[in-house]
Amino acid sequence: MSSDNIILPSNKSTNVNPASAQQEAQSSQIIYKSEVMGQLIKMIDRVAASDASILILGESGTGKELIAKAVHEKSRRTNKPFVAINCGALRESLLESELFGHEKGAFTGAYTKKIGLAEVANGGTLFLDEIGELSPGIQAKLLRFIQEGEIYRVGGKDPIQVDIRLISATNRDLESEVMKGNFREDLFYRINTITAHMPPLRRRKEDIPLLINYFLEKGSHKHLNRGRQMSEDAMKVMVKYDWPGNIRELQNVCERLQILSEGHMIMPNDVPENIRNPDQKVVFDDYDPSLTLYELEKRYILKALSYFDGNKTRAANALGITIKTLYNKLHEYGEFDNFAVHSKDIVK
Repeated sequence: MSSDNIILPSNKSTNVNPASAQQEAQSSQIIYKSEVMGQLIKMIDRVAASDASILILGESGTGKELIAKAVHEKSRRTNKPFVAINCGALRESLLESELFGHEKGAFTGAYTKKIGLAEVANGGTLFLDEIGELSPGIQAKLLRFIQEGEIYRVGGKDPIQVDIRLISATNRDLESEVMKGNFREDLFYRINTITAHMPPLRRRKEDIPLLINYFLEKGSHKHLNRGRQMSEDAMKVMVKYDWPGNIRELQNVCERLQILSEGHMIMPNDVPENIRNPDQKVVFDDYDPSLTLYELEKRYILKALSYFDGNKTRAANALGITIKTLYNKLHEYGEFDNFAVHSKDIVK
């Protein structure tokens, strides 16, 4: 198997310019040497030529969106738009408008007609990330769209015919969600004609050195001329770690190492303590009776967002929560407007 390909998780997006998304799909690479990834790529090669709906399952940060782009690139729709939307990032009313569009005057603030992303993707591929976060109302409208191949803009009366290839992704167990009544059974069977399982990084550890070398060589901080290589002992430490945040966590650590390392070679002591000693217990500060659990949680979440420069995907991943939970927390704190869609949350 080739070592010239790489699976990288992209930052989530709520709106993607089809032209730029298509360009990224063509230039994206998939690097691996593990057998589990090799089998996944072979399956993608087989199903890409069809128009079958694909459901990509996998933990956060494993690179599900790039797999969707690889399918699009290998399909007959490769010269048409690839459009992605993060279903967990928007409230139901906004998501419906974003996905299906709206007519002028459909609701307060709808000063002009808006073309929805499903319509923008006409002829190409529509990627619905975090589809497990959809509300029942949107699920019903999405099902109609898939069955009939037509949409209605919010406030509109005329159907609009749309031809798309649907690819969905989630880190949820949708079969369990169906059993609980949280996800429509008929929609579930519509979106998973083909199911692809994206393996977590801990199941493909032989790929870690390839990924690390790629990040250090191609990362945005390579101009610093330090942290360009990793010593053998440091690499062993990195490979041993289980990477609960998967490739997105690995990429973030590589960026930090490149910035903070003192020399050209990254040594074991340069690797963060939590990776060198993952089983070490966290020592908490003394109890503060004036600080409520609500306030403690709020401060910690906002600190995480600050640490990741406002990137909500990375913050949610590091906090161990879904991005929808993070958005709900920001609304609860009245901080949502301060963390509107950040440049790093959008696929370039």
